[in-house]
Amino acid sequence: MLWLFLILPVISVTSRTIITDNHSSNAISDRIIELVTQGAFRGVTYNRLAALADTIGPRLCGNESLSKAIDWVQSAMIKEGLDNVHVEEVKIPHWVRGEERAHLLQPRFTKLSMLGLGNSIGTGPTGIRAPVLVVRSFDELNLRCAEARNKIVVFNPQCDWKAQPLACYGTVVGYRVGGASSAAKCGAVASLSRSAASRSIDSPHTGVMSYDLTYPKIPAGSLSVEHADMLDRFQQRNQSIEIYLYMEAQTLPDVVGYNLVAEVRGASLPNETVLVSGHLDSWDVGQGAMDDGGGAMISWTVLSLLHSLNVRAKRTVRCVLWSCEEFGGIGAEQYFTAHQSEVPKMSLVMESDLGVFHPQGLQFLGRPQAQQIVESISKQLSSINATQVVSGGGGEDISPWTQRGVPGASLLNDNWDYFAYHHSNGDTMNVLNSTDVDLAAAVWAVYAFSIADLDNLLPR
Repeated sequence: MLWLFLILPVISVTSRTIITDNHSSNAISDRIIELVTQGAFRGVTYNRLAALADTIGPRLCGNESLSKAIDWVQSAMIKEGLDNVHVEEVKIPHWVRGEERAHLLQPRFTKLSMLGLGNSIGTGPTGIRAPVLVVRSFDELNLRCAEARNKIVVFNPQCDWKAQPLACYGTVVGYRVGGASSAAKCGAVASLSRSAASRSIDSPHTGVMSYDLTYPKIPAGSLSVEHADMLDRFQQRNQSIEIYLYMEAQTLPDVVGYNLVAEVRGASLPNETVLVSGHLDSWDVGQGAMDDGGGAMISWTVLSLLHSLNVRAKRTVRCVLWSCEEFGGIGAEQYFTAHQSEVPKMSLVMESDLGVFHPQGLQFLGRPQAQQIVESISKQLSSINATQVVSGGGGEDISPWTQRGVPGASLLNDNWDYFAYHHSNGDTMNVLNSTDVDLAAAVWAVYAFSIADLDNLLPR
């Protein structure tokens, strides 16, 4: 893979200064920011991400493309000279989409914009042709349960995405995850749900679903916002609705996957750790650039910057690139099981999984005393105007740690449009820009280094 060399900057060894114990955190932060925004690392994180997204593409859990991505990044990390680069084996599911399509048959014929949901079963070779019942809530389905028998149930929940995007996402995802079994309870033959999208240009958004094994498994997919609303309007006009649905989706036996780990070892407290992370897997649509190639790449860049500056904090800074977050944080959960003895010596766990748009600062989850320390560090980011520290900071992959009391953090960034592209064909490199990605990497690296270099672990 000769093209790997194109994404690794050349740093003059003679220009390095080895700094271990007697350095100023502010001075190191300034050098990190300068290196990634004006120096040899300017544009590197974006170019790494573009190489990954363009050359390997989307990286579905259990798919060969995810294995290729892990091999690619691991080779680059080893060539770069990072510490302790290795993979850790995990058992992951292998769901396959196959061919799929949906057509409206009545009151007119047209193709519907649909994506099958992860974990869904298929329709069988003949597909499913059935009338439609549209509901806007689980309560409405319960009231009209008898009407759902032998029909395709379409869930079309309504929410004000502009006012409360995260709350709306959680609400709508509830129908994506649990809609099929709720519909099956009423005798439905398939379930389609409105995409969890803040806005749409007829783009369906996929995601994971699950079955309640009390009820029969039925196929589950998502519809574009436009088509879910159109079906709703048909029903309001008392027009008969009929859909043909065909899905080849199936779940194959579990396969072996890997979390990828690398470090810059601590100078004096190497057994204490600050962990930075993102997930390398993605859905099988778009390029997986925003979700979560960007988060994975800025986490890698944290180590690259420290290595290039030849700087070691007191504690180890560890990067973990997770596998199979999209199916429920599966790789991260197994990593925690293998490493839970490290809870007392883990100062902070960081996960970037909500975009790498223009950074504003950090979301932090921890005790007030710890947040005060983080707020004092934020002043080191005043030159790039990313000094905000707000409560939050959770994440799917770091939740096993934060639930045990380890402080957590996530990137606070200008991601108001995140759910327009999330889990859709729109998640491509065009969503991001190189300058914002550089700034996000700077924020991530400054916090990781500064917290790893504190005299004590963050209080918990």
